[in-house]
Amino acid sequence: MVASKLLELMRGCERRTFKFDKAILAVGATEYHGDHLPYGTDTIVARRLVEEVAKRINGLLVLPPIPYGMSLHYAKFPIAITLTSETLTKVLKDVFSSLFKHGIMKLLIINGHDGNIAPIEVATREFKVEHPEMNLCVLEAWWITAGKLLPKGTFEVWDGLGHAGESETSIMLAMNPELVDMKHTKGVVPELPSHVQIKWTFDELTPYGATGDPSKATRDKGEKVMKVLIDHVVSFIKEMDEKGWKYGILG
Repeated sequence: MVASKLLELMRGCERRTFKFDKAILAVGATEYHGDHLPYGTDTIVARRLVEEVAKRINGLLVLPPIPYGMSLHYAKFPIAITLTSETLTKVLKDVFSSLFKHGIMKLLIINGHDGNIAPIEVATREFKVEHPEMNLCVLEAWWITAGKLLPKGTFEVWDGLGHAGESETSIMLAMNPELVDMKHTKGVVPELPSHVQIKWTFDELTPYGATGDPSKATRDKGEKVMKVLIDHVVSFIKEMDEKGWKYGILG
């Protein structure tokens, strides 16, 4: 589907009827998600959110997702396909530069993986300084945003958090239930200190390749997560369009 859309875009460029003024990009990862979820979960979720948002926003170009992320801290569970932070940062900046050259000055990134947060931050901050006219926006951790937007008590364990945990397993049940095997859900809530981050490797947190409690996941919870995230992002883009993508000091 993405390939056919890009072909349509290319033909549109030939006719000089380029109709996109902003783009949206999913950034995922390929790594172990316990025995109950597929390796590409992070990419599948981010890509689906991107596609659903695009259905409701005119002039929004859906870019092909980036399926590999910075997964070095998950690499003791086979088979993590990982980029270094430096490589991912460079890839992202090259994508930004390509859009910039074609006059697309508005980009929203939906990130599906915790290890991508720092490279995305570096890439967007540095590119913004180099090209202040570029608008770069990021939903950096949908799993945290969903927990803040949904009513308290939506999730049963650890506020739904966890790699392949309650929230992530739930959203996969809503998106692609055929790829979820609930018979193999195992997870653990790791003991971690508050307010100061320990930089862990994932094998220090769980023997299962999953944290949180995926056994508490349901399709209904996943549908709620999807709806609240899509509504939130759509509302953000529409508000920014209305404001002409102006923010900060407006006087």
